[in-house]
Amino acid sequence: MPEPLQRIAIVGPESTGKSTLARGLADYFQTRWVPEFARAYLEQIERPYAREDLLVIARAQRKMEEKLAPLAFRYLFCDTNLLVIRIWSEYKYGQCDPWILAHERLDRYALHLLTDIDLPWEEDPLREHPHARAELMSLYEHALVQAGVPYAKISGHAEERLRHALAALGR
Repeated sequence: MPEPLQRIAIVGPESTGKSTLARGLADYFQTRWVPEFARAYLEQIERPYAREDLLVIARAQRKMEEKLAPLAFRYLFCDTNLLVIRIWSEYKYGQCDPWILAHERLDRYALHLLTDIDLPWEEDPLREHPHARAELMSLYEHALVQAGVPYAKISGHAEERLRHALAALGR
């Protein structure tokens, strides 16, 4: 009998290696990972994004996760989840769409991997707050503690992060 699928969410501030970690874990376990929909969406719109775009992004992120789950083996690594979108919305706009709040469901993930801010900031036109990473990191950690869900803080360079994530998954 195959093992039940475990969803693993990779969350954290901008430029902390979430995508690299998600891809690396999926390669290691020979399974699927869910890319961050926001990046593709923001690259294709020809205007600054607005608060309403975050709902579009959240719904599409959730839909991609549901589409890829049946194709995954043992683990599905999610490069972001609705927690990331909620924190971003509350940080940038001071509020969050009720749909996002209602569908966040952090307990659907077996583990959250919280990527630390110890990596250097990489400039990118879609990234906005290089000086707010410590504040955002605190918001993520607080949200995970408040939700009472399992999480592990992942630090170090790329290879260390992969090792630390594998160790967290082994617990």
